[in-house]
Amino acid sequence: MARTAGSHSADTAPRIRAAAQRLFAQHGYAAVSMRQIAAEVGVQVGALYNYTSDKQSLLFDLMVVHLEDLLDALPEPDTAAGPMQALDEFVRFHIRFHAARPEEVFIAYMELRNLSPENFAAVESLRRLYEDRLTAILDAGQARGVFRVADTRVATMAIIAMLTGVNTWFRETGRLSLSEVEAIYGDMTRRLVAG
Repeated sequence: MARTAGSHSADTAPRIRAAAQRLFAQHGYAAVSMRQIAAEVGVQVGALYNYTSDKQSLLFDLMVVHLEDLLDALPEPDTAAGPMQALDEFVRFHIRFHAARPEEVFIAYMELRNLSPENFAAVESLRRLYEDRLTAILDAGQARGVFRVADTRVATMAIIAMLTGVNTWFRETGRLSLSEVEAIYGDMTRRLVAG
């Protein structure tokens, strides 16, 4: 199979993932073809199939890697610090982690509709592990009387949606630094759940 001059097989798989990520984030999964991904990488379209079975597998892989990285980076809550501090740490972590990965975040949230049912279920189970961490913080705060929310699961979804929304508007060159945004969102989140 023909390979572009100067290409190396060991480098090709990460380059395919990076090209797919960039193109999916820019144009949307449905608008991107395997031919476009191959052109971006500089290989024949047939060569892609040495690294992935199809475009769906590429999308699934991108989402799984993003969520596994998120779960691996998520620090264990400091149980001695109390639920309010645990909530603040979760808020800061979520904003910081996601702000550094705008393409991955866009794909992970906007392209769920394009996953096959089996792939959706696998991705959803990873997302649930992350969401469960915040729900546990809220449950602990409820039990101590520090938080007062009607439903901790609904509050979890609302908080994560609010925090993830930072990616749609935050720019490093903007009026506020990321740490300032984290502090503002921390304050809003505390007010949202405070009893």
